[in-house]
Amino acid sequence: MYGKRKSYRIEEGSVKISFAGGEGIVTVLTDEIINVFSPLISEDHRSKAIEGNKAKGVSFEVKEKIEYLEIVTKKLLVRVYDEYKVDFYSAGGELLCADFRGSRQSSLQISEKFLALLKAEGHEVSSRGDINYRVQVVKRMEGDEAFYGLGDKTGFLNKRHYDYEMWNSDLPTAHTDAFKALYKSIPFFITLRKSCVYGIFFDNTYHSYFDMGKEKNDYYYFGADNGNLDYYFIAGEAMPEIVENYTYLTGRTPLPQLFTLGYHQSRWGYENVWDVREVVQKYRALDIPIDTIHLDIDYMDGYKVFTWNEDDFGEPKALIAELKKSGFKVVTIIDPGVKVEAGYNIYEEGIANGYFASTPQGEVYENAVWPGDAVFPDFGKPKTRAWWAKNQRFLIDLGVRGVWNDMNEPASFRGELPGDVIFTDEDEVSNHEAVHNVYGHLMSKASYEGWKEYDKRRPFVITRACYSGSQKYATSWTGDNQSLWEHLQMAIPQMCNMGLSGLAFIGTDVGGFGADVTPELLCRWVEVGCFSPLFRNHSSRGSVRQEPWLFGEETLAVNKKYIELRYRILPYFYDLFWECESKGLPLVRPLVLHYEHDEEVKNMNGEFLLGEHLLVAPVVEQGVNRKLVYLPKGDWYDYWTGEKKAGGCYFIKEAPLDVCPIYVKAGSILPNFEPMQYVGEHEMDVLILDVYDGNGRYVHRQDNGEDFAYREGEYNEYEFVVLADGTLKIELVHHGYEKLYRKFIIRHRRKTQEFEFKGTPLTIWL
Repeated sequence: MYGKRKSYRIEEGSVKISFAGGEGIVTVLTDEIINVFSPLISEDHRSKAIEGNKAKGVSFEVKEKIEYLEIVTKKLLVRVYDEYKVDFYSAGGELLCADFRGSRQSSLQISEKFLALLKAEGHEVSSRGDINYRVQVVKRMEGDEAFYGLGDKTGFLNKRHYDYEMWNSDLPTAHTDAFKALYKSIPFFITLRKSCVYGIFFDNTYHSYFDMGKEKNDYYYFGADNGNLDYYFIAGEAMPEIVENYTYLTGRTPLPQLFTLGYHQSRWGYENVWDVREVVQKYRALDIPIDTIHLDIDYMDGYKVFTWNEDDFGEPKALIAELKKSGFKVVTIIDPGVKVEAGYNIYEEGIANGYFASTPQGEVYENAVWPGDAVFPDFGKPKTRAWWAKNQRFLIDLGVRGVWNDMNEPASFRGELPGDVIFTDEDEVSNHEAVHNVYGHLMSKASYEGWKEYDKRRPFVITRACYSGSQKYATSWTGDNQSLWEHLQMAIPQMCNMGLSGLAFIGTDVGGFGADVTPELLCRWVEVGCFSPLFRNHSSRGSVRQEPWLFGEETLAVNKKYIELRYRILPYFYDLFWECESKGLPLVRPLVLHYEHDEEVKNMNGEFLLGEHLLVAPVVEQGVNRKLVYLPKGDWYDYWTGEKKAGGCYFIKEAPLDVCPIYVKAGSILPNFEPMQYVGEHEMDVLILDVYDGNGRYVHRQDNGEDFAYREGEYNEYEFVVLADGTLKIELVHHGYEKLYRKFIIRHRRKTQEFEFKGTPLTIWL
């Protein structure tokens, strides 16, 4: 397509290269981030993931060679050849990533005779002759690659030998590892080789495809049906740097409100105010900590967005105030589909102002969702987003504390929206083919901006559909899973890969959304949910209810144990979110993120890290009461028994139903809160520190847990250092928030000590 390289010119950090058949533009954003671009349908990027100018203005050299053009930064050598082949090397000349010089070869060989037989039986099989996509990059496989990321995909942690699609899809059947796509499109992956690691972000919103060596062992590829050639090569010395650089590009999860890190209860099937009262009163009666109750679509009047069903749920302000008195915060669902109904103000306003998507003939496009005939807001239009943001005031004024965006792939009941439905791309006319994968992303952006402006606190927006960069606006979950052991097993690699893809505030529906949970499955799932950033029990109408007291005393005790544990380690979660906002590192991490040279963890699907200090090895198989655990090199401590374990080996841990194996890295200092039933129940002015032998440093931060004052310096920062000589040093290194901890409780394997704190440094002998 591109042909021979002809000439080049340098313009504002970019090298624009003319080929016989087109133009390629290589832009140096940083010493480690390079953009490879070709304007196939538009002259500019029009990125939805990247906001603002990310170029740091670093210096680089361009050297013209006979065979290639070389672009040199402090960290990378980029060589551009004929046909716009682009290879990447380290500054020392080690090959990192090269374009494949051959042609793709389909591994699917079907004769016309056999194809006819398959079609006669009703099978949908293509004999596609041209296997290449309109936009396509094929990279050479060196042989030792492992692939991670790609967002919310089913299956295992390492994506080598699998293929996927980016096309946000609401698929109600039970998800298996054969699914190509789910609700989110995150076209970013990390390639780990024995000698190096790098990331690639393919910023293309059209239906796109990723084959990670499934088609052939010689190459992997990514491509799309339309759009520009637009990808970012992201270098770094180790996997955490790749994640940090990717989230520098696409944005990082902001610090959430503290209450959102507590326990949430939800069900599609709380049909009236009595259902809600029964649930919240039972939680309080049983002393099970919980902060949030979610209301699904039944709270709305006829499923119309920004309305309230007073017949079944009473006067909304009164109900929400009543729940607030017992410490409950309310989160309500919102779908994008707006009911077609004369006199309904949301519909009438949208029609009058041209806020809805239209047909190519200029009529408002209609499909169907929960309220029946419905129209779809054009979130690509800034005025529509501002209108949607303003409508959040309906919920805010009632006292609602968060919004849950669902069905925003967008899902529809009369078939998928046609590709030619007219949407807007900011200031240009676009269509559903281009907007589909960012529809939920733009809806979340509108919701976030509305809550930030009108509520003033840190917005709590949940979304089912995402694109790269959605982490700036919303938390998410893995969608409509099922009460299946396979889905519990899959939750670990799903969350790990979402975290590597920038989505840090994530979770799964604890217990499973569809089908019927068993007592054992619920217990094992809550043991995973305890360590998931979004900790929500959610289930579907038509399935058994999943409140923990419905399954007997043992199940109740296990659920209560791990929900209480979650509230104890809330400050650890909160500190991890501070780190996430500054560095982009997720909370739930695969072991390979910090131990990438350990061959044992490259395919580790059954364990994960929570930050760097906690390793969680849950039991995720039915009827199993022991766990084969692997600990990376170093010393670790059993969280429950305090037993010291040497890493670098496997061992069997006894794990009856109430035990989730947890290990703490030597030298760790874990902050804990005192027992509570909900965030805000009492003043959190005592901090408990669990100290483990070894050399270690821990930074803890304290603020009001609600608004953005921390960004103006209104927070306290404490530094805790434990030394091999048995001393713990405590120092307040930043004092910007008026409320200091009045007391520290130090727990060590030898003894427990209490110290009043006046703001001056402490040295404690353990």
